[in-house]
Amino acid sequence: MAFIKPFRALRPPKGLAEKVAALPYDVMNVEEARLMAAGNPNSFLHVSRPEIDLAADIDPHDEPVYVQGSKNLADFIRRGALVLDERECFYVYRQSMGEITQTGLVVCTSVDDYQSGVIKKHELTRADKEDDRVKHIDYLDANDEPVFYLSRSSAEIEAIISEIAAAPPEYDFATDDGVNHTLWIVADQGLIDRLTTLFAAVPRLYVADGHHRSAAAGRVRELRRQKNPGHTGQEEYNVFLTVIFPETQLNIMPYNRAVKDLNGQSPAEFMARVEEAFTLLPSPVPVVPCERHQFGMYLEGRWYQLHARDTVIDESDTVGRLDVSILQNRLLDPVLGIRDPRTDKRIHFVGGIRGNEELAKLVNSGEYAVAFSLYPTSIRELIELADQDRIMPPKSTWFEPKLRSGLFVHRLS
Repeated sequence: MAFIKPFRALRPPKGLAEKVAALPYDVMNVEEARLMAAGNPNSFLHVSRPEIDLAADIDPHDEPVYVQGSKNLADFIRRGALVLDERECFYVYRQSMGEITQTGLVVCTSVDDYQSGVIKKHELTRADKEDDRVKHIDYLDANDEPVFYLSRSSAEIEAIISEIAAAPPEYDFATDDGVNHTLWIVADQGLIDRLTTLFAAVPRLYVADGHHRSAAAGRVRELRRQKNPGHTGQEEYNVFLTVIFPETQLNIMPYNRAVKDLNGQSPAEFMARVEEAFTLLPSPVPVVPCERHQFGMYLEGRWYQLHARDTVIDESDTVGRLDVSILQNRLLDPVLGIRDPRTDKRIHFVGGIRGNEELAKLVNSGEYAVAFSLYPTSIRELIELADQDRIMPPKSTWFEPKLRSGLFVHRLS
């Protein structure tokens, strides 16, 4: 049973929403974040990536960065760039990108549900990234960025959300990347109660994007509980900020890979090793895989189409048959020596929204030796694995469009 809770959002006034809204903290590097926020003191990147307001050589995990984030959030509140709603509400958030439209319910979900397995995960977290999110949330005293969850489709829930979205919205604007963002406030107590009851019948939710933020929410709760002798379980730190979308509306793109070197091999030696597990054909155009077990490879200025040989595919293994697993287990590990992609500094993950152009750019720059394009993991595969409590390789899914940060913030106290 999934517990959801309304909350008093800290959010921008109508006229500032477009200026405040920012991409999530982890989809750009610090240089890109500085450029995105340049000339815009209301960009939420000043809160989610506060290192942009400090010296260029500062370590983003140093304490002054977290202190700066807290100062910047307080400044947003002081000058009215973020205002606290008067009562607890749900919110409906719609994103449209080309033919893709996804409409989710903005709520707080339960740390207990995450820790007990009602909320299902499909990836492991990295200790350093988890530590960073714990400090960031704790210093802010807020969940500044929502976690992206999905649920099984429910006709009744979706009908209520569609009815809400038929009314005039609170926000409606387009961002530079061509995504339209629309938000409705759900203040009616009858609707809040109805949605809460319907979600209580939902057996489980699934993490789409935000494993580190989810895990960090649990650790922050433990820190707060230890410091609070009067802990009741009803405090705001027991829940965290989430947007829940129905499975049928979500769009997964591939999460591509680039590797810095060929593990001491010449290009010819490397390609000979690749052909042990894959068929390999030169391609006159960039390879965008159009089916499972097909891959693109960019090496020395040329594209190649790879197909996993039948002998390396075990369709009975729900994890092993994933394309990200096949690439890792049959090429990245044995041929390129990438034993642990979660920690190896030689591998770089490239979100599918950046396209094959980014892969070619990385290799052509000389910083990387080879890059791979993949076919996207499916929603069905994600749910199947999560239900089995199995774990995908890291960076198996890239959801697009990304939730914008700054449109709603959840305060912990």
